[in-house]
Amino acid sequence: MYRLIAIDLDGTLLNSSKKISDENRDAVNRLIGLGYQVVIATGRRYYSAKMLVKDLDSHLVIMANNGNIVRSSLDDVVLISKFLDRESYLDILKEAKEHRLRGIVHVDKYLEGIDMVVEQDDLLGDHMKYLTEQDKRYLVVPEKELYKLDRVLAVVFPGDYQAVKGFSEIIGEKYPDRYSSHVLENIYIAEAMYEAMNPGGSKWKTLHEYAESIGVKQDEIIAIGDDNNDVDMILNAGLGIAMKNGSGLAKAAADIVTERDNDHSGLAHILEKVLNL
Repeated sequence: MYRLIAIDLDGTLLNSSKKISDENRDAVNRLIGLGYQVVIATGRRYYSAKMLVKDLDSHLVIMANNGNIVRSSLDDVVLISKFLDRESYLDILKEAKEHRLRGIVHVDKYLEGIDMVVEQDDLLGDHMKYLTEQDKRYLVVPEKELYKLDRVLAVVFPGDYQAVKGFSEIIGEKYPDRYSSHVLENIYIAEAMYEAMNPGGSKWKTLHEYAESIGVKQDEIIAIGDDNNDVDMILNAGLGIAMKNGSGLAKAAADIVTERDNDHSGLAHILEKVLNL
């Protein structure tokens, strides 16, 4: 019997217009009404995720920044937080600079109205696409200020696939076990994006930790997603589902691949079938 359903946002619950379809909304609301614990598990920052799911019927637990910060959307209380230690944060910035990559730093300054920090010279190209003009929850700072930040949730590097993939391999070889990281492929702002986080900060590790805290067993979890940051969650859940539009790694890890993509309410369709709604 399944009790908890972890749902990714982009490419999964959201369509290509970054909206929840009526069919997906109705399916999630029905699950909530039937007593299932629905958890949003996303690489997005908390504020963005909360705004995107505000039309659902109930407050939700949101695992933001790939599980590095978990809050209840009812009152924004932090349930779990995981930060990069200072040495690891400084090392990733140093390595990126040597490889001519500039990062966007995600920080836990939600109550101060700040989610991201970017270097002053980086307001170009992929970085500008990543920042959200509508909510303005970011700071632009000189390089020296970037090195003083604390409560760092993640550093992300959007760019050319080969450059990003190559950088991820270098970091993995030089700093084994120092970071939880992945390369995203199903994104609209760039060909790819590398994310570096606390080694304990993955969607699955945090989801498992949260599930245990509320008495939910591993085999009672359904996890559904589409990209490489969802792989561990899909692989380890009691039932792992990948979207039709998902990456090759996500599909390979899944028990089921949806018949429909995220632009045709694939999430609603598969959950209705699996749970006999």
